[in-house]
Amino acid sequence: MDISSQTTSKGTAEPLPKPKRPLYVRLPITLALSLLTFTLGFTMAAAPTAPVLKDLITPPTDEETLSLYTPATEKAAAIEKALFEHPLTRSLMQDEKYIASRPHLKIPAQLRAQSLTGGTLMGDDKIEVPPVQFGTEDGKSFVSLQYIGTALCGHPGIIHGGLLATLLDEGLARCCFPALPNRAAVTASLKVDYKAPAMAGQVLVLRAETTKVEGRKAWVKGRLETLVDESKGEKPLVVTEAEALYIEPKMAKQMNLVKG
Repeated sequence: MDISSQTTSKGTAEPLPKPKRPLYVRLPITLALSLLTFTLGFTMAAAPTAPVLKDLITPPTDEETLSLYTPATEKAAAIEKALFEHPLTRSLMQDEKYIASRPHLKIPAQLRAQSLTGGTLMGDDKIEVPPVQFGTEDGKSFVSLQYIGTALCGHPGIIHGGLLATLLDEGLARCCFPALPNRAAVTASLKVDYKAPAMAGQVLVLRAETTKVEGRKAWVKGRLETLVDESKGEKPLVVTEAEALYIEPKMAKQMNLVKG
């Protein structure tokens, strides 16, 4: 008798059902197929974020950020040229104690829309070109130059006071970052004194210095002033002064993926 078929009551032969594989054989195959499906799905979903993760883990160096920006308009190109040709910028570039950078360009392009000063406020008639910043390795001194356009006014022709506070908060924080254990901190307090109206359509200079550091705490003071050529006897107009306290979070070591 052929064991691969059986005879029914009508005399027709039907193939016997194939025996099931043992559970110990089926289970590994099922798990392997499930893992393969999950891996392929995860890889496809994560593919767009891979470049972002790479840029976060290996950001450009301070020196590299200085060559990453290309002006998109004639106005931006003119501001960029004037910014780098100004005597203050040239002197800071030549000062060995300062490290020059454009830290906003360390933010991956895909994430800049979620950064206030690095994305939202950047653009035509706003923060027209990425600020040029100079900091010391020990976190004691900091200078930043930024052009502020007419689209960031609180009153016609006058820069919004909230923006000035934002620039101070960010600049004073960047000043003290290198002095803290993990180069990161959040604002605990910020006191701003407004001295004079800040007119739009000009470069403002932020100067800051770290006055005290205790463990995870850093105290910083600074000011915003107009850009002048002091070699010609010109004196800057101080528009705001500020004092701030920054505290490094306890989880800063785990959170701080990007150094610098």
